[in-house]
Amino acid sequence: EMYGYTIAAKIAGISHDLRPKLQAQPPWDKSMGEFYIIHYTYGNDYDEQGKFTPGKYGAWRFDKRSYMASVPPKQLPPPPDACDNELVKRLI
Repeated sequence: EMYGYTIAAKIAGISHDLRPKLQAQPPWDKSMGEFYIIHYTYGNDYDEQGKFTPGKYGAWRFDKRSYMASVPPKQLPPPPDACDNELVKRLI
């Protein structure tokens, strides 16, 4: 739906105020900084040493798609201690 809206808005001549710092997207963004919201669309994968492992499942993983058929557990395991991403830690 976001692509459909974007194309329709362009065709209709609707303009928008762009806010590049509107949303943080962990794991690519590491802190809230000047962002207004957290948008968690990407999987968050880390190895045992806390190193981000993009593109492959890590030893520690949080991805909302893992819970499409069920509710996440109330107590998710925390990311590895050496994980330096504050936003990932906030998600959990």
